[in-house]
Amino acid sequence: MKMKEYDAYIFDLYGTLIDIRTDEWKACFWKKNQKLFSQYGADYQWEELRDAYFKTVGKKEEKMKEEGHHIEIDIADVFCSLLYDKGTAADDETIGKIAEAFRKNSVCHIRLYAGAKDLLKTLHDLKKKVFLLSNAQELFTMKELKDLGISDLFDGIFISSACGYRKPDPAFMEALIKRYDLDVKKCLMIGNDLYDDVGIADMTGMDSYYVEDALSSKRKTDSFATYVQTGMDLSLLKKRIVTACKRNTR
Repeated sequence: MKMKEYDAYIFDLYGTLIDIRTDEWKACFWKKNQKLFSQYGADYQWEELRDAYFKTVGKKEEKMKEEGHHIEIDIADVFCSLLYDKGTAADDETIGKIAEAFRKNSVCHIRLYAGAKDLLKTLHDLKKKVFLLSNAQELFTMKELKDLGISDLFDGIFISSACGYRKPDPAFMEALIKRYDLDVKKCLMIGNDLYDDVGIADMTGMDSYYVEDALSSKRKTDSFATYVQTGMDLSLLKKRIVTACKRNTR
């Protein structure tokens, strides 16, 4: 199928524009965080901190649960609870510092995929709208976008922890559509996850571009992508978009 031209392109982030690997299960990760929390007056044993963290996440997810929706908690609330349970209060600045160190401790590697920045810049050169729709934590992601030099290449950034819903919940996409008054028939969702990215596009009547790569989820779904690309090659995606735009100007 020949690719159409669209007015707006909506991107997934991790696994689509950013190559990242994290590990929150190793003992060394939690031992580092034990020292981190102790700096702010919350004395945990590392196993105690690990168990308290996942228990707190579970409790907050259960509290926010809505029938028929995929909800997303804010990790800031988890850190606040972990401090509070040890008799320590924290302001936004402290939570920000904890979040930055916690994320740094968990990341094994993080980098832009080759061609990611060029693709985003090209879309702007083509006078297209570019948006980000990411299942992520705002406390982590906004800094990473800035550090990688792409935070200013989006016309709008929607992160699940700030919205309260996560892909593939249509409420997440609908919030972006409403905020920017988008025509779903003129938008393309681009991502590497059939269940989340293609799924949310399907449920909102939007076309989708699925990049199948090593990080793609194997979860079963009834959704089918409008376009499929095998292998992470953003230069190929750029070529297809540019070709579609040139075709329509002839």
